[in-house]
Amino acid sequence: MKKLITAPIKFYQKWISPSFAPKCKYYPSCSQYAVDAISEYGFKGIALSIWRLVRCNPWSHGGVDYVKPRSDLKTQFNESHKNHKNLAGVTK
Repeated sequence: MKKLITAPIKFYQKWISPSFAPKCKYYPSCSQYAVDAISEYGFKGIALSIWRLVRCNPWSHGGVDYVKPRSDLKTQFNESHKNHKNLAGVTK
């Protein structure tokens, strides 16, 4: 299913994108970010890709923005949840 979703993006990367001068503010490009996000997260990756496109506008600074691996997000959530419990006075 992921290959089916990413096929139009890969077509764009190979046949359409090279005809334009590279103007992407972000690294990796928005299309590569979409492929990576969909490969990592499936349907949730589509939402991440759309959010990336929304952030890619004339007023953004751009920069390096990789798709975070699932394990990093779980670690961040667990640390945040643990800190929230500690702030609330709950301890394990």
